[in-house]
Amino acid sequence: MDESTSDPRDRPGLKHELRTLINHVIGYAELIGEKSSLQPDQRDDVRKIDTSARRLQGMLEDFFIELPKRGTNDVYPLLHDLRTPVNHIIGYTEILLEDSEEDLEKEVEEDLNQLRESMERWLVLVERFAGAPELAANSSESTDGDGDRSTLSPDSLALGIPGLDLSTSKTTETGHILIVDDDPQNRDILERRLKQQGHLVDCLVSGEEALEWMSRYTPDLVLLDMLMPGLTGRDVLAAIKQISSLAEVPVIVISALDDQAEIARCIELGAEDYLSTPFNPAILKARISTCLEKRRLRKAEIQHLTRLEEEKRKSERLLLNILPEPVADRLKAGEKVIADYFADVTVIFADLVDFTELASERNPEMLVGMLNSFFSRLDLIAQKHGLEKIKTIGDAYMAVAGLPMPREDHAEATTQFALDLFSEIDGFSSEFGGPLNVRIGIDSGPVIAGIIGRNKFIYDLWGDTVNIASRMESTGIAGEIQVSENTWRHLKDRHSFRDRGEIDVKGKGKMNAYLLDK
Repeated sequence: MDESTSDPRDRPGLKHELRTLINHVIGYAELIGEKSSLQPDQRDDVRKIDTSARRLQGMLEDFFIELPKRGTNDVYPLLHDLRTPVNHIIGYTEILLEDSEEDLEKEVEEDLNQLRESMERWLVLVERFAGAPELAANSSESTDGDGDRSTLSPDSLALGIPGLDLSTSKTTETGHILIVDDDPQNRDILERRLKQQGHLVDCLVSGEEALEWMSRYTPDLVLLDMLMPGLTGRDVLAAIKQISSLAEVPVIVISALDDQAEIARCIELGAEDYLSTPFNPAILKARISTCLEKRRLRKAEIQHLTRLEEEKRKSERLLLNILPEPVADRLKAGEKVIADYFADVTVIFADLVDFTELASERNPEMLVGMLNSFFSRLDLIAQKHGLEKIKTIGDAYMAVAGLPMPREDHAEATTQFALDLFSEIDGFSSEFGGPLNVRIGIDSGPVIAGIIGRNKFIYDLWGDTVNIASRMESTGIAGEIQVSENTWRHLKDRHSFRDRGEIDVKGKGKMNAYLLDK
């Protein structure tokens, strides 16, 4: 059969070429291991390279037995198994080269480079002739008929982009990285490489352990193996993205397979990136740096949004201290002029009797503190009975019932507020250090309510009802609740009163007033 039209997996001599390259690795590992200049940890890494190469030898036999039984689209599991020891060999080789840049013998360095090149070429051959469509297309120029070494660089092999040079890539961010991989050598290679770059690293062997660990700790980045016993990487990724406290943590999925469909599924689930092994160190470093920078920026964004939300809540609380909530909502919605007519409400004024004389004996800080304490108590009582505080005027307190939400029992609610106020005054007197009393005036009727001012606005009331309530207070008796005839009509069937007769109300003339029996 013409070789140009045959199945590339039947190419004569492929098995021999692959076995030869593995033998090269074993040979170089033996030569390097004989060097007396190696440190104990370096010698241990060389032994790991030799062990992985011999394991690969045995797996290659199984590969060629299984390959003819599978179609072109069913070779990914075989490739995954083969690439795992290759990843170990390349990983430990690069660690040796990086760890020993200054003190490594030139001959050892050359042998390590030859060893790495043999494995890189081995990958190109396997993926080209085993029908891996992605790298087969990218590596069509990688070898000639005589099997000479191509110009395909390690960067090109990792990304499928010939000539790409990431040697100047620098890590600008360090962080806490979690590695989840059931392969001990993969974990070892990644952990050592990342620690060299200044990262804090934790390693776990299963998806179950990872989820349990992340229930207690939050890393800055997760490197997640795709194929693991039990929970797969995809299972763990999906679980992470469903947990609100972890959803923002970037995840880079790692695998020995360039399965585009699987990559798409992981990205859809929320993976930040996808890396196939063996890793190119510069690419790994650059992508981790990018993810950590994104993580840092996202944390800063979340903190900024949290601060903005807190400031917004503070502003809204301040606004609600000034305005009734329905009115505040209308103001926030963009209404420029807010003014409403209410046909029937009850207005109350409460004034501390002889407070000015008592206050003259106190320093300013104590005076303001005591007023604040007293009015704060009144605010609570007003809230209890559904009154809307309008303002304080010196040592007087003004409130209203029946707006901004109308209610039929506005007069009764105001009366209960007044009665509760008197129950507080005795305790406040002992706190103040002197006898205090209150004079209260109440009137019921129509008012106009609205916002005045632009920068320092207030919600205020206008109308005869306000004026009469104020006169009921100013002409009242200390320790008494004086109400107008309008309010008396609302309450006469539920409360007892003493008729005080007529009083002079400025602008209105003579008006009947009543004192509520407490």
